[in-house]
Amino acid sequence: MYSNYNFREAVKSMGLVFGDIGTSPIYTLTVIFLLTKPTEDHVIGVLSLIIWTLIIIVTMEYTWLAMSLSRKGEGGTIVLKEILIPLLRSGRKVYLVTILAYVGISFLIGDGVITPAISILSAVEGIRIVSGFENTGQGVLVLIAGIIAIVLFSVQIKGIEKITWVFGPIMLLWFASLAFFGISSIIYTPGVLKAINPYYGIRFLLNSGIAGFFVLSEVILCATGGEAVYADMGHLGREPILNAWKLVFFSLLLNYLGQGAFLIRNSDSTNILFEMVSQQASIIYIPFLILSIVATIIASQAMISGVFSIVYQGITTRVMPMLKIDYTSGQLRSQIYIGAVNWMLLISVLYMMLVFKESSRLAAAYGLAVTGDMTITGLLMASIFYHKKDISKTIISLFITSVDILFLFSNTYKIPHGGYWSIIIAAVIFSLIVIYTSGQKRLYGVLKPMKADNFLEKYNHLYITENKISGTALFFARDITRIPQYISHVMFKNNIIYENNIFISILKSDSPFGVESAFVREPAKGLKVFEIKAGYMEVVDVEKILKEKNIYEKTIFYGIDDIFTDNLIWKVFSFIKRNSPSFVQFYRLPPDELHGVMTRFEM
Repeated sequence: MYSNYNFREAVKSMGLVFGDIGTSPIYTLTVIFLLTKPTEDHVIGVLSLIIWTLIIIVTMEYTWLAMSLSRKGEGGTIVLKEILIPLLRSGRKVYLVTILAYVGISFLIGDGVITPAISILSAVEGIRIVSGFENTGQGVLVLIAGIIAIVLFSVQIKGIEKITWVFGPIMLLWFASLAFFGISSIIYTPGVLKAINPYYGIRFLLNSGIAGFFVLSEVILCATGGEAVYADMGHLGREPILNAWKLVFFSLLLNYLGQGAFLIRNSDSTNILFEMVSQQASIIYIPFLILSIVATIIASQAMISGVFSIVYQGITTRVMPMLKIDYTSGQLRSQIYIGAVNWMLLISVLYMMLVFKESSRLAAAYGLAVTGDMTITGLLMASIFYHKKDISKTIISLFITSVDILFLFSNTYKIPHGGYWSIIIAAVIFSLIVIYTSGQKRLYGVLKPMKADNFLEKYNHLYITENKISGTALFFARDITRIPQYISHVMFKNNIIYENNIFISILKSDSPFGVESAFVREPAKGLKVFEIKAGYMEVVDVEKILKEKNIYEKTIFYGIDDIFTDNLIWKVFSFIKRNSPSFVQFYRLPPDELHGVMTRFEM
């Protein structure tokens, strides 16, 4: 029996997970039939491709296979990497998987730029169906879409926790409307139901040749947002998402079939969904238009929150530079806001709207990043199942990955028509990740840490002979067997030593969530080691943890890296380091207690 709780959770996931894929019917069929003639055979063939794309990519790849792979219920590209790496023996394979994960993260963020632009703009274009507004200029529509985007991104800093409860009911109404108008159209042309048979999709591809292959590049638009199903699993749990997908899938299925039926009857249609609704029930068209705009705002909000989460995962797993994090909820520490990411996204979204102007042209840039991420997900999944010796799922994963690759190659057609923007955005993110991770590795190599034995020998002598400052001093060190230079400078060059000296080590565990903290040893009198072990997706409140353990510090020392280099790549790395918040700023430690100690390194 389907309980009220299950239903509520499923509705909640509609608002937080299915916004992107749920608003795809606004533009998918419209842009597909800019590439091919809307004959009845073509409509049936395209509908068949859409239906089986939803089944193979979203249902099989994400809701079945990917969601069976998780760490404490958490999903996403980073999770797949964390699951796969321990199964590998070869260092080269680990390196390859790491690079693939970085590319996947880059594609997801690239997708985050285009999603709000195409979703909001496509909904606003429905204004032209309203009587008296048929001749509204495209510039006016872009202006309206731009204002909506500016308002949406501007409210992020205030947090959206208080209004998220309405997202689910609004999206439920949206999906119910899609299903209703779809059924109303199918009644007049029931022959479209044969599109459920995959034969018609295959026949369309075989008969259409290279043109049919390029049509696939627009067909995949029906599945954009499918990757969010897996990535957002940790926020809501597997069951609510699976339950919601059953309702969402049938709503999308009925609406696409209804749009196809309408197109068979009205082959000159240029904005299929909105014209279908206007023709069926013109009296409620304006409320439907408003609902569609709200639905695209919700879809964009989900993508913005998703990008924040991805960047935060990148920061905590040390693949991205530290950025200023604000917590927008007093109750939920997972509700975060990253200003630098927010404004860069807004600038990119507005730029996309101004450059492409129409949603149909934006569709030419959309899909490449999505299919790239889907292909990487398929490859990582197949590898995991292979190493776990699950032969049946390995074979199915390889089949799905081959379909992903087919879609990816079809999207290469979009590169000269705007698809290069997906590559540029992803390349910038990927370059940032590679430069930062390589720079950190190189910097660690030029560090001259003191071995623990040598440090303790000098420390014990200093502690006995020098006057000690009353109170407690904190020092941050990732690896307490290799003492950072700044600690040596503070104690042995400046002869600064406190009665109580505590080394704080923050480690990331293999699991996404969970925080453990404790004093792990006391290597010398007046010297203790305190370890905080946190999940790689956990938002850690260091100050709160210290207070819970009755650690009341007088001073906090931390290291500042001053990098000197003539190498262009390392100059970029140095710039990133200089303009990123320090370790202690990131963890929001009390500024009046902080003392930064600069050490110069040549790279």
